[in-house]
Amino acid sequence: MEFNDYQEKANRTLYGNEQVLTNCALGLAGESGQLIDLVKDYTFKGKKLDRQEMIHEMGDVLWYLSQIAEWADIPFDEVAQDNIETLNKRYPHGFSPAK
Repeated sequence: MEFNDYQEKANRTLYGNEQVLTNCALGLAGESGQLIDLVKDYTFKGKKLDRQEMIHEMGDVLWYLSQIAEWADIPFDEVAQDNIETLNKRYPHGFSPAK
């Protein structure tokens, strides 16, 4: 699926017309926290890292990111492309811990 297609399909589930940016920013923080809790529980509590739960939480994070971009009239493909360009500039030969 293309990022812009995802953004468009996800937007049909956006609710409310006031404080959308604030709602999405707070939702992103909350969902990111849930993903972080999975990693924390795995790292420090010895819990099994549930792949399906990770996919679910990452999807929630993706939804909020896509809707923040939608609110700002930024095509989600542009966000992804800009990030790749930044990574290519920062690590032109890929990441290496030795560098």
